[in-house]
Amino acid sequence: MVTMPLDPDLTPGTVVIGKWKNNKYIIQRVLGKGANGIVYLVQREPGGGRYALKMGFNPLDLQSEINVLTSLAKKDHLADGNGLSSYLKEVDNYQAGGSEISFYVMTYVRGEPLHLFIRRNGPDWTMLVGLRLLKKLAELHRLGYIFCDLKPQNVLVSSYGEVELIDYGGASPVGRSVKQFTEWYDRGYWNAGSRVADQKYDVFSFALLLIHLLEGEELRRITGNSLPQLRGRPALLTIIQKSERLAPYRSWLQKAIQGDYDDAEDAFFSWKKHVYRVRSGSKNASSEPTPGWLIPSFALSALIMAGAVILMLR
Repeated sequence: MVTMPLDPDLTPGTVVIGKWKNNKYIIQRVLGKGANGIVYLVQREPGGGRYALKMGFNPLDLQSEINVLTSLAKKDHLADGNGLSSYLKEVDNYQAGGSEISFYVMTYVRGEPLHLFIRRNGPDWTMLVGLRLLKKLAELHRLGYIFCDLKPQNVLVSSYGEVELIDYGGASPVGRSVKQFTEWYDRGYWNAGSRVADQKYDVFSFALLLIHLLEGEELRRITGNSLPQLRGRPALLTIIQKSERLAPYRSWLQKAIQGDYDDAEDAFFSWKKHVYRVRSGSKNASSEPTPGWLIPSFALSALIMAGAVILMLR
């Protein structure tokens, strides 16, 4: 039986050597620590690249997560995908102090948690990041899994707004019971449906994620001052209706909260069509919008080019 310490807290410079494959990874720093494990940034030796290595607090929980990732990688590969099939790199055990610690190695995703990205770059990015996150969820659903534990800490965003889901410990096959969730984003917590893994569960969680990002104070007020039996769709719809920040997303959010989208793909195309049209003022929503920070840069480039042309014509 594999045993492990309660907290596999390894210091930078520690060399993790796989028991079975004998590959070496040097711990550089902690990337994140959650309820079910620690993720380290590691350097593979000799001459390898940088990866993320996860060690779990509970061997059974970690093995369950590994099983999910392995299944997803196989399905993604068969579907000619290039996402999850290249996400999981290696699974092995690490012997330390008479114990064996299970771990797995995955692609290192550069970025920051969703809420920190929006806080630093501004709410205008919500439109683009939201679209890409819905697309990720739809891709996962096509492989037969629901993410379930959708929260800001489990969504990494790059400096260009690319999105990656991390921590698949809560991912469940379609139709199974939700095994891991965070209350605020859980459909059952809001008395808005069951805790059965289906596509509408993730769409509902996405809607709560958006409300939290833009109207967090109002959401906290409701959850802090109301009885559990008073939590429900009406309270959420009231926030959506009254909020100016949520106004561009109002019709989309109302449908998501009420479970009116057939699936994540339906929600994705609706976001692309209606939210883009409202936010960008464009009648053609077939292409992704330009983030606000690019517009001044483009205008400056145009002025410089115009000046250059004038000088050439003199």
